Amino acid sequence: MTNHKQQARSAIVMGATSGIGYEVAKLLAGRNWRVGVAGRRKDLLEKMVAETEGIVAYEVIDVTHAQATDGLHRLMERLGGMDLYFHSSGIGYQNTALEAEKELSTIETNCLGMARMVGEAFRYFEMHQETAAQLAVISSIARTKGLGAAPAYSASKRFTSHYLECLCQLARIKGLRHLHITDIRPGFVKTPLIEGSNFPMQLQAGQVAADIVDALEKRKAVVTINWMYRLLVFFWQLIPRYLWTRMRIS
Repeated sequence: MTNHKQQARSAIVMGATSGIGYEVAKLLAGRNWRVGVAGRRKDLLEKMVAETEGIVAYEVIDVTHAQATDGLHRLMERLGGMDLYFHSSGIGYQNTALEAEKELSTIETNCLGMARMVGEAFRYFEMHQETAAQLAVISSIARTKGLGAAPAYSASKRFTSHYLECLCQLARIKGLRHLHITDIRPGFVKTPLIEGSNFPMQLQAGQVAADIVDALEKRKAVVTINWMYRLLVFFWQLIPRYLWTRMRIS
């Protein structure tokens, strides 16, 4: 994977129409991957295929739909297989009012939708052990501590991170030595997901995507982006629960 001149491998980017997913799809295409993109907005997906060499196919997929995995398989067929599944599909809200629709839609997308698609990708890689494979998912530094301003979001990211840890162990149990799983934990990134928020140290999506692709090439198991957030998370983890719940973080 480190030799960009080697025969192109196939990657599918779920949640490719904006933010980190969009930037990662373009970078992979520029590094000699054959990329299939998926998301909910057909117009943006069509534009990506038309304008970016290396992005060769798309499929309109809503991960909350029970038939979403059918779309994933259609996209794999167009690519002739899949060597990398990159999951960047997620939503989140600052929701101090605990509006039920926002909380439940976040859980439906970030937990149920993620498990649906990532589980299907895992099963595909289990059945196809001819070549090295990668499964990478965006969680967040929000997995570290519960954020009172965004309960469902931070809890869903904890779920995602633990789910990936379980899949890493399951891959070892099954002897899937060809499969590498990566938990990607960005800090707060300037994307539509946190538009209008007051989160500190917001990062640019393009640079975050570059760091992610570099981490994929190094086949890292867990990557926190960037050094500021690695330091922040280190200190967050030292704060006891009774003190954390008394802190006013928004």
